[in-house]
Amino acid sequence: MPRRPESPDAPVMDGVLVVAKPAGPTSHDVVALARRLAGTRRIGHGGTLDPFAAGVLPLFLGFAVRLVEYHLGDEKAYRATICFGASSTTDDLDGELQPVIGPPVSEAMVRDALAGLVGPLAQRPPAYSAIQVGGRRAYDIARAGEPLELAARHVELRRLDLLEWDGHEPERPVAIVDVTCSAGTYVRALARDLGEAVGSGAYLGALVRTRSGPFELAGATTLDELRAAGAAGPEAVRALLRPADAGLEHVAAVRLDEGEIRDAAMGRFVRPAAGVGEAEDGALVRLLDPAGRIVGIARRDGRRLAPEKMAHR
Repeated sequence: MPRRPESPDAPVMDGVLVVAKPAGPTSHDVVALARRLAGTRRIGHGGTLDPFAAGVLPLFLGFAVRLVEYHLGDEKAYRATICFGASSTTDDLDGELQPVIGPPVSEAMVRDALAGLVGPLAQRPPAYSAIQVGGRRAYDIARAGEPLELAARHVELRRLDLLEWDGHEPERPVAIVDVTCSAGTYVRALARDLGEAVGSGAYLGALVRTRSGPFELAGATTLDELRAAGAAGPEAVRALLRPADAGLEHVAAVRLDEGEIRDAAMGRFVRPAAGVGEAEDGALVRLLDPAGRIVGIARRDGRRLAPEKMAHR
């Protein structure tokens, strides 16, 4: 039975829930489950994972939803299983596979190709992606069989480590690669490009996101743990949450008194009695209440702070 939304008098669900998404459900499915169990509609996530992919999926509840934009540029890390000897219409195992005739692919060839891909590059997104083209999703255009040429995106592959090589089937070898990359990188496209780089074809056979910015898969909440907390009640769900500003610890912080918080909530510049901290002029600053809880985000403007986002109190 769906859980009733929290009553107006119940404490607000504010915070970050770091979920370990399994392969199978969509990111939207995970959000819907958390929304139901937490009894709140204000939930966002930090980057979609395809249904076949698993791994860390940060969810942002309450005021934390308004802070998602500060996580959009977070670096990502993945463990990718890349299968050679065939190409895929979707660049992953869910697409139609087509064998590619080419020279045998060796471990040494793949290591050399990975080294050549590290760094900034213009990456062509997969045709089957959620990118908007003329008001339509690219995957809808591709499914309709219409011609589609997506513009390349500037991304950065910061580290590519070949962990395992399985060459027992020479025509269909498999590599497991650890990938560290900028936000916006398609690991499916990396698999495709790696296959082309070695004169063959390749597609993504499995994917696990091991890190999203500061949020790591180790210690993430499983769906079973989330369901158990939901059955135990709102306080058990709340106990799984990290602070709303989790992952933003690198942003300078300033504590405000209650009067300063009220002024900031009304959009006024504030000159904190405690000073503006060590942030550079123009830099973001986390605004904390006397207990150290985040109540807003501001930008330093000389000796004062210009509020950008404030929590409802």
